[in-house]
Amino acid sequence: MLYKFKSKATGDLIMLEPQGRQILKLIGKESGPQGIILPAEMLSAIAALQEAVVREEAAIQAAREAAKTADQDAKQASVDSQKGISLKQRVVPFIDMLRRAHAEDKEVVWGV
Repeated sequence: MLYKFKSKATGDLIMLEPQGRQILKLIGKESGPQGIILPAEMLSAIAALQEAVVREEAAIQAAREAAKTADQDAKQASVDSQKGISLKQRVVPFIDMLRRAHAEDKEVVWGV
């Protein structure tokens, strides 16, 4: 399944199901087949996503520090922690969509 987020203020944003569910969970929304994010909810959703990114980056940094103190190869630990796409990379387009929709007082919907 894909999540296709739509707003009259922006273009569509398409995400694979696991990433779409993760983002919806982070902002406190049900990850059902249909939903809506109202303009009044967008600022708190943006804040929640930014906090999640900060937590993830802190965890990555802590893992790097732990690798250094455990006399592991710091370079390998750094490479291992950077595998895949970070949460920050995934949420930046979604945050942009929320900001633009909020500025124009438009909803973001999916599954409709």
